[in-house]
Amino acid sequence: MTSLILGPLLRYVDGSSATVWVETSRPCTAEVLCSDGAKGTARTFQVEGHHYALVPVSGLTPGAEPEYEVLLDSESVWPLPDSPFPPSVIRVPAPDDALRVAFGSCRWAAPPADGGHDPAGPDALDTLATELAAGGERPDILLLLGDQVYADETSEETRRRLAARRDLDEPPGAQVANYEEYTGLYRESWLDPEVRWLLSTVPSCMIFDDHDVIDDWNTSASWLTDMRATPWWRERLLSGLTSYWVYQHIGNLSPDDLAADPLYAAVTSAADGTDVLRAYAAEAEADSASTRWSYRRDLGRVRVVIVDSRAARVLAEGERAMLDPEEERWVREQVLQDRGACDHLLIGTSLPWLMPHLVHDAEAWDAALCRGERGARWARFGERLRRGADLEHWAAFPASFTALADLIAEAGSGPEAPATISVLSGDVHHAYVAEPAWRSATVDSRVVQLTCSPVHNSVPRSMRFGFRFGWSGTARALGRLLARHGRCAELPLTWRRTGGPWFGNQLMTLTLRGRSARLRLDQARAAAEGGQARLETVTERELS
Repeated sequence: MTSLILGPLLRYVDGSSATVWVETSRPCTAEVLCSDGAKGTARTFQVEGHHYALVPVSGLTPGAEPEYEVLLDSESVWPLPDSPFPPSVIRVPAPDDALRVAFGSCRWAAPPADGGHDPAGPDALDTLATELAAGGERPDILLLLGDQVYADETSEETRRRLAARRDLDEPPGAQVANYEEYTGLYRESWLDPEVRWLLSTVPSCMIFDDHDVIDDWNTSASWLTDMRATPWWRERLLSGLTSYWVYQHIGNLSPDDLAADPLYAAVTSAADGTDVLRAYAAEAEADSASTRWSYRRDLGRVRVVIVDSRAARVLAEGERAMLDPEEERWVREQVLQDRGACDHLLIGTSLPWLMPHLVHDAEAWDAALCRGERGARWARFGERLRRGADLEHWAAFPASFTALADLIAEAGSGPEAPATISVLSGDVHHAYVAEPAWRSATVDSRVVQLTCSPVHNSVPRSMRFGFRFGWSGTARALGRLLARHGRCAELPLTWRRTGGPWFGNQLMTLTLRGRSARLRLDQARAAAEGGQARLETVTERELS
């Protein structure tokens, strides 16, 4: 009998269709049958000896919430026997329903080594699942904005598994090396019982960040040159991108997008799609403009544009950009197209656009040094500092920072402007709200930077102090000195922190109804001995 290795993950949902992702033990036909008669079927495809299916489900009804089961070769494999969780459902919001969008990033999935105390604290996704199973408010979609797996920071269990395969004294040591080892990371993350059930019943969007491949992925041209000189890097990158396409990316796309995608057709029609996918990953590594990981979803009158801020970079010092020209053009088109049909615009980028002022100025100053603004010796210092201090957010790509500011101003101006424009980000292991004000442009939308991480990780006390200090008046004065030394151009906007910083394992939720928007931040709190962790609301406010 064919068994279910991983999943199901409910990925795309619109008013009439959905997709459900599974990994199976061997080739088979996967079916999804809903209690109201909606259904779908797909044959598995093969990559690196593993078998997967993304099942398109049609015939769904707005406002319905049918239960579903998964069959492999006509044998039911989901729900699991004796499951403690409610049945998995595909909820299809009605056109006038409020839309609840929960988001966060940075989930180190490994459980405590001894099964006891978790030094990172309770997992926010685990805690959300527990509360939903008990009847709590369900998000309509979950946006996971990077670091779904940690290829470079592995758990004790993963290290034991790697040691059984190869010598960990040889590079890359206890980091993952190839596709097979990546599959273990996804099993470790998504077989967690609470998270497995959560992802089976709440639709999800995903995008990678650096740890999905390696810390500070694509920091600079010299960083990339050094990495390409290591014997293990190419296999790591190709495996990381290939596994990302299989486990995360294809589920981001609508059934229509998939039907029009020649890569998806080539992989799913091949006896083994490995070579096709590895060639695509190699092309992405050689020329970012030849591939695209960014995507768009329209959820009623809410537009979600998820931006790849890692693999689409231009790294040559004289041309540095967060997005290559083709990617920037595509993002611009998605943001501005049919603005009148959009009440709220959500721009998802794993890296925050607006950061503490001192952090922003330090990154912009360092970028100026690295491009030679103060000479060769300062440029060498700037590169060492960039790598050592992780100075590679939007501020480290000054032209791209300004281009995004200009795009948001254009999208948020005039009678067709959405009520709110929210830039959703993670990465920095804390949460905050920042609001910009343009120096000359008139922006009618309420614009906010909403940063939320980690879902399950930690941040040293020294960094907590640094992030708090970075917003202070003293820090702003220091930042202005750095900007002056780097001869940095004046920015078209200013911004201020209007919430946070908050530290802990957490999720933000936007509730969008008509042209109103409400923000809530929930943190996972440890329970008393013998009890269950809980989500505690830290802040809640109206945005429009």
